Amino acid sequence: MCLGQLAAHYFLMLRRMPTAAAALKRAWLVRDLSSGQACLILAPSLHFLACSKCSKSKEGMMASKLNGLRVAILADNGFEQVEMTEPRKALQEAGAQVQLVSPEEKSVKGWNHTDWGDEFLVEVSLKHANADEYDALMLPGGVMNPDRLRWNPDAIRFVKEFVTRRKPIAAICHGPWTLIEVGAVAGHRVTSWPSLKTDLINAGAHWVDEEAVRDDLILTSRKPDDLPVFNERMLDLFAEHIPAAKGIVGSY
Repeated sequence: MCLGQLAAHYFLMLRRMPTAAAALKRAWLVRDLSSGQACLILAPSLHFLACSKCSKSKEGMMASKLNGLRVAILADNGFEQVEMTEPRKALQEAGAQVQLVSPEEKSVKGWNHTDWGDEFLVEVSLKHANADEYDALMLPGGVMNPDRLRWNPDAIRFVKEFVTRRKPIAAICHGPWTLIEVGAVAGHRVTSWPSLKTDLINAGAHWVDEEAVRDDLILTSRKPDDLPVFNERMLDLFAEHIPAAKGIVGSY
């Protein structure tokens, strides 16, 4: 289609728009170099209209990216609050069904940088949690949270079920501590809060200093500042394991 034909097509579209007159006043007259014909090129306002529709379409796609996916977030008292709330928000906005699992019976308390944060409703008690009811696992950080979980037999059982069933796991900051206890990091590239570097290396992992690292079914990240990248890659990883679209089988 030459520029003239394209302009004619959009001209007809504009006739149906209330702002057609204003748009045409801002149109440009140029010459099609291939044919020598004078052609009407519309102003950026129409481009903006097309981009707006495109943007809405992308938002709709993102909202349904994880439809049908069931995600467990495992946390004990002292989890870094933003490392739970931001990934949970990203997962829910992408259409995933997310449940907060905890050893606590009713509510679990976050840690907000240097002091206690908010309390959050526990949706599933850890002692009753079953990995078969979920498609993916997310592990927030915070110093106290994973330190408590890695000594909890129910937590080790629950996390190990995801490993043995080859389901994706995303862990941030101190979250990989729990992965060490279930033997999930040996031979894998991982990252974490810097103070875990030696522990991870001793557990057989190849530690790297990067925003977010994916190796097979495990995604790890360093700190709250990395959350935008971590969330994006977590959605990509988890999207490969939606029940209706499973076909990519990874290994630990």
